[in-house]
Amino acid sequence: MLKKSMPILGVLIGSIFTAVAFNMFLIPHQLLSGGVSGLAMLTGYFTPLNISMLYFVYNIPLLIAGWFLLGKRYIFLSIVSVVATTWLMTIVPTTVAASDLLISSVFGGVLIGIGVGISFRAGGSTGGFDILGSIITRYRDFPVGNVIVGLNGLVIIAMGYLSNNWNIALASMVCIYIAGKVVDLIHVNHIKVTLFIVSNHTDVLLEKLMPLQRGVTMIKAEGAFSNTPKDMLMTVTTRYELTELRRIIKETDPTAFVNMVETVGIMGSFRKS
Repeated sequence: MLKKSMPILGVLIGSIFTAVAFNMFLIPHQLLSGGVSGLAMLTGYFTPLNISMLYFVYNIPLLIAGWFLLGKRYIFLSIVSVVATTWLMTIVPTTVAASDLLISSVFGGVLIGIGVGISFRAGGSTGGFDILGSIITRYRDFPVGNVIVGLNGLVIIAMGYLSNNWNIALASMVCIYIAGKVVDLIHVNHIKVTLFIVSNHTDVLLEKLMPLQRGVTMIKAEGAFSNTPKDMLMTVTTRYELTELRRIIKETDPTAFVNMVETVGIMGSFRKS
């Protein structure tokens, strides 16, 4: 039970970092975090609407899309994150933690990056463009942080034009850049791992691995001591998906022998065609 609750706990901790970054570093200076949260802030700055509720409402379409494209467990944890962040934003006081604009953007970016990175490591996300970034990186080999930075840049440009205050827009870009780099340090989604799996339940295991959208190669092998023919499966995955893949292997065949090797580089596509 404790092991199953750890991902939820991780997502909740990530939500705390995110809510603190929003209410104590970004919103007091009218800075943007970019993405869906940035859109919520942008709308809230120029209208009387509540930013936390806008954050929740804007996330609904992406959560629905992610439910079908990214898997129910991932989106369930993302829903927990969005709900928790929305609730925490109503509790954490909106106060100025740092009077300097640049310092606020830097520390706000670090906290957001930690929050997002922890949520990713737990198996979920903080919603918004994190989900869109995950969809893109599942089909295109880019680091998640870089994808999010590119998407968020569009929101920052909109802020600059609407507010006619490019100091805030540029400071927001610093925040988003730092957040993206911190995410990649924690999340390491783009690092590849090669798995060699020797199992007595190859057919069942193969059936469960194929939906992961990763190519799997079956290699004929033979035990050196037993001289028993075996099938060895080889697949390349990402550090982010490694936890799920290990869970599948353990549930299917607890006695399977698995050799995990960090991959320096790959040529061609490692996704299932």
